[in-house]
Amino acid sequence: MAKLRDFGHDVLTTLEAGKANQRIPDEEVLRFAVAEERMMLTLNRRHFMRLHRLHPEHFEIIVCTEDANFEALVIRIKQVLEGIGDNLEKQLIKIYRPNPSK
Repeated sequence: MAKLRDFGHDVLTTLEAGKANQRIPDEEVLRFAVAEERMMLTLNRRHFMRLHRLHPEHFEIIVCTEDANFEALVIRIKQVLEGIGDNLEKQLIKIYRPNPSK
């Protein structure tokens, strides 16, 4: 997350929020993000894509495919965030790891 901070983003991890390793249900994580007026960034794509459909009243949810090259993932996130502007509400953004065969 330090790389996202290097790009000027205000990042709060579950660990920093005192909520890591507590098996908190995804719905509660989303409620916390909404209450704090924060976007969600998660590798838990399937569950948060479902939550987006069920509870569209949220700030942006960014779902990512897992990528061992964390720096490349952060750069893709940065590029997407630069392209979406200021309207972060109700959006679901998908960021995929590049296909190495292409």
